[in-house]
Amino acid sequence: MGGKESEKLHFGLSGLSCSSCAANVEKALADKEGVIDVSVNFATEKGFIYFNNTKISVKEITGIIEGLGYDVKYEDADEKLQKVVLNVSGMTCTACSNRLEKTLSKEEGIISANVNFPAEKLTVKYNPNHIKLQKIKDKSSELGFELSLEEDRQEEETDEEEVKVLKAKQKMALSAIISGTVMAIMMVHMFVIPIPGYLLITAALAFPNIFWLGFHVHKGSYNALKNKSPNMDVLVSLGSVPPYIIGLSGLFIADIQTFIEMATTIMTFHLIGKYLEIRAKGRASQAIKKLIQMGAKTARVIKDGREVEVPTKELQVGDIMVIRPGEKIPTDGVVVEGSSLVDESMATGESIPVKREIDDGVIGATINKQGTMKVRVSKVGNETFLSQVIKMVEECQGSKVPIQEFADKITGYFVPVIIGLTVLVFVSFNLFPEFHMSIINWGAQFLPWVNPDLSPLALAFITSTAVLVISCPCALGLGTPTALMVGSGMGAEKGILIRNGEAVQTFKDIKVIAFDKTGTITKGKPEITDLLPMEGVDKNDLLYVAATIENASEHPLAHAIVESAKANNVDLGKVNEFNAIVGKGVVGYVDGEKVLVGNRKLMKENDVNFSKQQDKLVQLENEAKTAMMVAKENTLMGIVAVADPIKEDSAQAIAEIERMGIRTAMITGDNNRTANAIGKKVGISSVISEVLPDGKVNEVKRLQEKYNIVAMVGDGINDAPALKQSNVGIAIGTGTDIAIEAADVTLVKGELSGIISAINLSTATFRKIKENYFWAWFYNAIAIPVAMLGLLHPMIGAAAMSISSLNVVYNSLRLKKVNVDPSYVK
Repeated sequence: MGGKESEKLHFGLSGLSCSSCAANVEKALADKEGVIDVSVNFATEKGFIYFNNTKISVKEITGIIEGLGYDVKYEDADEKLQKVVLNVSGMTCTACSNRLEKTLSKEEGIISANVNFPAEKLTVKYNPNHIKLQKIKDKSSELGFELSLEEDRQEEETDEEEVKVLKAKQKMALSAIISGTVMAIMMVHMFVIPIPGYLLITAALAFPNIFWLGFHVHKGSYNALKNKSPNMDVLVSLGSVPPYIIGLSGLFIADIQTFIEMATTIMTFHLIGKYLEIRAKGRASQAIKKLIQMGAKTARVIKDGREVEVPTKELQVGDIMVIRPGEKIPTDGVVVEGSSLVDESMATGESIPVKREIDDGVIGATINKQGTMKVRVSKVGNETFLSQVIKMVEECQGSKVPIQEFADKITGYFVPVIIGLTVLVFVSFNLFPEFHMSIINWGAQFLPWVNPDLSPLALAFITSTAVLVISCPCALGLGTPTALMVGSGMGAEKGILIRNGEAVQTFKDIKVIAFDKTGTITKGKPEITDLLPMEGVDKNDLLYVAATIENASEHPLAHAIVESAKANNVDLGKVNEFNAIVGKGVVGYVDGEKVLVGNRKLMKENDVNFSKQQDKLVQLENEAKTAMMVAKENTLMGIVAVADPIKEDSAQAIAEIERMGIRTAMITGDNNRTANAIGKKVGISSVISEVLPDGKVNEVKRLQEKYNIVAMVGDGINDAPALKQSNVGIAIGTGTDIAIEAADVTLVKGELSGIISAINLSTATFRKIKENYFWAWFYNAIAIPVAMLGLLHPMIGAAAMSISSLNVVYNSLRLKKVNVDPSYVK
């Protein structure tokens, strides 16, 4: 999948009316040779596709989707697609613009080409891997049109979601006015005074409601039937158009029952439901909007010795930004001058500002609260922390939970089955009228909308229509996506980034959580605690030798020794022939003399006598300190003890995890005594010590063999193989130090309390998913049989269908009220 011939494209879809539409797109693409993986999310109206571009092209993918009747819009998230606006000269009429559009649209690599004839502009989106801009110009030139690049300009941003909600609201309001008028006229006609030309008046009023405001429904229905993949649009079309046509035929045939009022009301209820659903889905997806809005629009940078304000998108790595108090930090960077308190709550959920000084990293979109700082840009565009967070939240919202697979399969057959049941009911009413009339007469005793005075044929038609419009595949399709949208958004606000829906489902079944020690349970910043020279050895000499050789090492413990030397003004010497021996220590030559710094194994191998120091070594290790012996020319100089302070909340978090019924383990390279001392301090169930870096994967495998479902918590970089081996990999760190790509779950805030919050959030999210599926199935299981018996009027059915979808969406929104914090911080 990682070869040059494989691509991943993200896209947005418009025209989806229910989850079966999304399933149809998935199936149509998945069946094509060259498609590796495809996923379409009905709730977000987005999807992605992995494909082999030597076997299927972007043009073919576009054709398949558009052939199903949906509009596709490719996103630029992967930076594979480019969009450019060009000036066009040589056009004389719209025929010219149409010819240019059609010709370019057929070219391999061009996703879309749109020509605005009055403005003489061409907007083209293309894949530069398949076609170059010059070829587009050459092709246009062959047609007699010259293209030139338009100067870059600031375009007015439009919130597509707000436009969509506004349009749906306008349609709903107009439809409600029309149907309300029709119903008012009906009441006057039936109970006050007969209205001449009543049928013609109602038909004229209902026509724009059903065929104009509902045009998108019928268009979607046509495309679905053309592609043999019926969806909810088909149900609504069949529930509104036939009743209208039959009612209209009353103008020509006497004694025909009019169903026009029913038809127009069904469409109105559908449009009301769609408006409320779009609005609710917008609320569910607010997290990404908030994240996008967090970014600063402009930045103040130093150019030619003076401050210049530029758009954030024009920033480049290496630029020096000036950030004053109260301003947002435009993008990720490193402080090069000044210091300040920075509000990083948007990234970590921590409300207390953090001090940032020279050489400290800062995160874009966080707020400078105090002093003026100069920051060197380190990341821009899609590489920034905020962009990675947005990407991860979108991936989670676009992913699927394993439990969803069954629902998707059912949804694919749902509409055809409903149409079959509708036909069955209609036929049954006419074959067994006595049986159905007995049920109708019984229901009429307590249901005012059941009318036994109608003919069996009219009742058959009304009942069949009720079955069509009350059935709701949407509720099934919205169950998982809306819960994931809300849950992932809540997580992002608290610094918990969940990569996919599978992690949400797996979290609830975790039996063991294995922790790396350094940087996870501990702070990851070791400090020298003890400096114990042998008799006749000066402390500074011991520190000089140890720090000089460790200065060549990249180990965190080495850094602590070097920092201590600097703090005590000990100048470092030169080291030669340095060699780091995994699991033992380091060897090298300092000022021409052989120096060893390490553990017992290293000393024994080099015949260094440390027998008199055994008790002291054991004492230090029992205090959770790492004791390193320093020897020069095979003679012991002394002991340097280093400890990595335990995080403040580690013990409380591990205790709560144990109370939740989840066992804890710690995997570390430390010796047995040191590891057990730390394990005892924080309350770890199982301590696995003296594990070499490449042995962590095997330890995770052993835990899986014993406990089945295992989560691994590490820093996301050094522990990547172990994180991937585990059932749920959890990367923990702070700010820009986190490798977000390394795990299923990323905890931005470097505290273990985030694990508890992540477990609580995942459990609550999965509970909502199950609740949503229950209500969706319960609704259909009750409503469809009742409708088949003739006990539900189609108008009530249309309203009930909308309510069932809304119930699922609003149930997901209730997730926002759940408190997922650990008990000790509540």
